[in-house]
Amino acid sequence: MSEEMLILVDENDNQIGTMGKMEVHRKGLLHRAFSVFIINKKNELLLQQRAFSKYHSPGLWTNTCCSHQNEGETSIQAAKRRLNQEMGISTSLEFLFSFIYRAEFENGLIEHEFDHVIIGRSNQDPKIDKNEAESWKWVSVDLILKDLEINQDKYTVWFKIIFQRFYNYLKNR
Repeated sequence: MSEEMLILVDENDNQIGTMGKMEVHRKGLLHRAFSVFIINKKNELLLQQRAFSKYHSPGLWTNTCCSHQNEGETSIQAAKRRLNQEMGISTSLEFLFSFIYRAEFENGLIEHEFDHVIIGRSNQDPKIDKNEAESWKWVSVDLILKDLEINQDKYTVWFKIIFQRFYNYLKNR
């Protein structure tokens, strides 16, 4: 199986090239990514626990799904593809906002992403791909906000960055 190619971008999300996933993460190069948040009718967020086999942040809780766009694929197309692959869910999605973050991990890898945050609604329980997710749970967004204050080490770096903006978006709808 060939290595996934990531889309390298500048600070304005303009594509400047492609490179293999592991090399991008070793060098800490800015690349395009997305994070999906699925909410149910009770206003609960579907969290996933990352598989313990992941190359960084194994076993941590995070948003419903996240990954990288393929070349020529929109963020919404990529999000629908990966949401179905990782969580077995198909639903309509919409773009919320984007941001850039950089995080270094203990294993020497670096995430430096131009992350597109996407929301969808579904009441369907997932059928997870165990290579991607260890577990899942529906959690009230208010409880997540409180838990992030006392249990930060249980969540991924990007989730902690995104969640407050996501929470504010839901409260102001």
